[in-house]
Amino acid sequence: MTAAPATAAPTTVAPTVPLLATEDVCVDLDGQRVLDGATLTLRAGELLGLVGPNGAGKTTLLRAATARVPLASGRVEVAGRPLHALSPRALARLVAVVQQLPEAPTTMAVAELVLLGRTPHLRLLGRESARDYAAAGEAMRRAGCARFAGRALGTLSGGERRRAFVARALAQEPALLLLDEPTANLDPQAQGEIFALLRELAADGAGVLVVVHDLTLAAAYCDRIALLHSGRIVVAGAPEAVLTAEHVRRAYGDRVEVIRHPRSGAPLVVPAVLEDARG
Repeated sequence: MTAAPATAAPTTVAPTVPLLATEDVCVDLDGQRVLDGATLTLRAGELLGLVGPNGAGKTTLLRAATARVPLASGRVEVAGRPLHALSPRALARLVAVVQQLPEAPTTMAVAELVLLGRTPHLRLLGRESARDYAAAGEAMRRAGCARFAGRALGTLSGGERRRAFVARALAQEPALLLLDEPTANLDPQAQGEIFALLRELAADGAGVLVVVHDLTLAAAYCDRIALLHSGRIVVAGAPEAVLTAEHVRRAYGDRVEVIRHPRSGAPLVVPAVLEDARG
């Protein structure tokens, strides 16, 4: 029996309904306001980059979008439904998350980890079917980790480990994919491969929200960018509209510059070269 191939976004959502919508979301942690009225939308087929300086609230916004932190106020909707109305199982069928520092036993094989992505689709006490194994295999192929499927996580490089966790998320077949710094500490080739995969997933109909520190990388691959500063989305739109000298310096200070790629014209955000630093 041959199982049907995995798809990126099997859940049907009306094109007019955002896959993710946050409205005036506020979150308090340890007595401090971390998100202060954050509002954004993400639709199917879109790759949205969430950028901002350290401490701006990027990771907290992802956690708020998946009910991992309580809201002080505001509203979150997933596929047109209030977040609080979705059971954990229903949410897991819609949304997959790749955390910045994901954890799993170091002795677990990559194939075992990826198969865990099928858990939301299993019946209570049910076992994986041929369809589940096919979905996990396709996820590993797309994430580029099929060649080391049998290796233990503890034997992997940082880049290989990240690919394994991305594959687990893909195995869920989510409509919405949230990733927190999936390319951190990877070399430029690996970064480009991960973002090319995210573009492919968006083209297949998924909504992809990715937290990224590298503004140039975000500009090169994302359809839109949302700039988060002091807990608020201060501007969102096309990369060239968001990554202006004014916006970037407002969020990051005056030691950064925005220039244009000589061929594509895309924004390149680089550290400012100070005369005294070069002697």
